[in-house]
Amino acid sequence: MTTITIDRQSAAEALDRLIAIARSDTGQSRRVANFLLAWWCGEKHGHFPIADMFGLDRAIAADITAIIRFIGQQPCAIYADEFGRREEIRDLTRLWRPARTEAA
Repeated sequence: MTTITIDRQSAAEALDRLIAIARSDTGQSRRVANFLLAWWCGEKHGHFPIADMFGLDRAIAADITAIIRFIGQQPCAIYADEFGRREEIRDLTRLWRPARTEAA
C-alpha cells in the first residue's frame, strides 16, 4: 500500500490556512470551524460530518485531508496546541460555540 506522508511543516501551514478560513463567516468557514473544533474536542464542540467535505473548495478539503493524514501518522494523539495554536482554537470556540464556551 502506498501512503502519502505529510511533514509537520506542511501540516502546520494547512492548519494556519484553515484557522484563517474559520475566522470568517461563510458556509465554508462554518464547515472548517466544525472540523477544527471536532478535532479539538468533539465531545464538547460537536463532531465533523464527513459529508461537509462536499461543500468545500478542493484546496480547503486538501488542507483538512493533510491534517487528517498527519494525525494518522502519529504514534499518539496530537491536537492543534501541538502546533502552538491553542489560543487560536480557543478564539474559534468563542466565535462559533459561544454558549458552550460560557458554560465551561
